Amino acid sequence: MFSTRLAHRMGRHGLHYGWIVAAITFLTALSSSAALGLPGALLKPLSREFGWSVDQISTALAVRFALFGLMGPFSALLMERFGLRNVMVTALAVIAAGLGLVRQMTDFWQLVLLLGVMLGIGSGMTALVLNAVVANRWFEQRRGLVMGLLTASSATGQLVFLPIGTWLIEHGGWRMALLPVMASCALVAVLALLFVRDHPQDLGLAPYGGDTTVTPAVPVRAPMSIRTPFTTLAGVRGDRVFWVLFGSFFICGLSTNGLIQTHFISLCGDAGLGAVPAASVLAMMGTFDLVGTILSGWLSDRYDSRYLLCWYYGVRGLSLAWLPSADFTLTGLSLFAMFYGLDWIATVPPTVRLAAQAWGKQRAPMVFGWVFAGHQLGAAVAAYGAGRIRTLTFSYAPAVYTAAAACGVAALIVLAGRHRVPAAAPAAEGAVN
Repeated sequence: MFSTRLAHRMGRHGLHYGWIVAAITFLTALSSSAALGLPGALLKPLSREFGWSVDQISTALAVRFALFGLMGPFSALLMERFGLRNVMVTALAVIAAGLGLVRQMTDFWQLVLLLGVMLGIGSGMTALVLNAVVANRWFEQRRGLVMGLLTASSATGQLVFLPIGTWLIEHGGWRMALLPVMASCALVAVLALLFVRDHPQDLGLAPYGGDTTVTPAVPVRAPMSIRTPFTTLAGVRGDRVFWVLFGSFFICGLSTNGLIQTHFISLCGDAGLGAVPAASVLAMMGTFDLVGTILSGWLSDRYDSRYLLCWYYGVRGLSLAWLPSADFTLTGLSLFAMFYGLDWIATVPPTVRLAAQAWGKQRAPMVFGWVFAGHQLGAAVAAYGAGRIRTLTFSYAPAVYTAAAACGVAALIVLAGRHRVPAAAPAAEGAVN
């Protein structure tokens, strides 16, 4: 078996196999995020070819965000029932199939089914919950750093694929732009099939930084059912920390994926900036976010996550408030890209850490799945709402100012998210670890 031989070879050189699993998880999230972000570049090409309005297309894109988020708690269940490897391979296959079939679409319902439902479910089967599960299972030490690295994959996907996609749209049509993402999904699916294992104990290893003097054994957990995500939600519905994280993450999704990731290229087009330069600005944001998110993971291992989140949301709100009055040139937008990009997804490591502090290692991934559902519901609201506002007012400015104000609210409410010692998870609920 490839993984067993590689694990033994790495062990002889003092390297842990968890870094291989983390690397493939990074590539999985990279491919998924590239697929999730590319439709933002398709708004105007699809409108020109099929005659659909921006708010119609935004409806389909809002569906993908909603399903992407709502799959979060159930993705934790799927990983527990079927294993990390099987879920990763299936998710990548569903994403690639949706992108391949959309090249042949002729009606609007097919757009909703393929770029809305299939892309939403496929990407939601992994989402940020996969990152949390991998970090918790494979790492006892450096979890914050690993979570930052894995979360940064979404920025890297945007950095690598979006400029290529927009260039291909201009020179070969929007159908051609889908091919690199499809190829990436296929390649990473093969890597996951060959090298990913569910637990370090499957290879006779302890987690990275764990006790190597104890003979490792695969953890025994209570069986999970379709009811487990709902019982988990019921168990935290009266918890103030849950609603603080859910609400702030709703605003996080509203101000990032739903607004900027979906509508930024169209927004720049309204100001006279072409699609390729606008995509380059998004890629610049991705570069800064790659740095900011990794740094955020490092900081979350050392400082109070509530204060980190307050700072991140505050800076994001100020950046958005400045955007409508910015000089829409590459030079003018570079300043926005720097400040906004540094904390695009930097909110994730502190939020995951607060969840782990509040609910413990076992319950945290599934509870975080529900928190992440809030993130994507916010993204869905902004994806549709900003498109609708653009249709009604011929401007994105009201949507941008609303998101800026919401970030100010998030910066205040996260300070109420003080953690407490987690209670033991009820045995009937099962666990994801």
